Amino acid sequence: MAMGLASSNRRRGRTTRRAAMAEINVTPLVDVMLVLLIIFMVTVTLPAVGVPIELPESRANAVEETPDQVTISVDGAGRIYIESEPVTAGALPDALAALDRGGDGELPTIVLRGDRSLDYGRVMAVMGELGRAGFTSISLVTDGSVSAP
Repeated sequence: MAMGLASSNRRRGRTTRRAAMAEINVTPLVDVMLVLLIIFMVTVTLPAVGVPIELPESRANAVEETPDQVTISVDGAGRIYIESEPVTAGALPDALAALDRGGDGELPTIVLRGDRSLDYGRVMAVMGELGRAGFTSISLVTDGSVSAP
């Protein structure tokens, strides 16, 4: 692995020594950092829930996301989803009872997403079931709006 540290200068009759190369190759480091940056950018921009819903507009302030929150979505046809899993008709109370309530018994925050074309009564029926199951911390999700109603 030694790379000719000593060379002879035959014309002058003396031997000269070259210093060892002590450089760090940063190209692999830059490659790895760029790949990690791309992965981070792609995963951050992915939507949290895979149910496509056209949210109503509002000028309300954004709510902080917490890791223990549960997202419930109601699409334009009135179908209910817990996270990305569809809930069959009439099975919402059982699905809410099966939710993980944590080790300390504290209920998670519910994030309710409802399509803008839904009847007000359908969203209120879902909220009523949430209240009946004991979930009292419910956040409604909307899109941002630029004009006042």
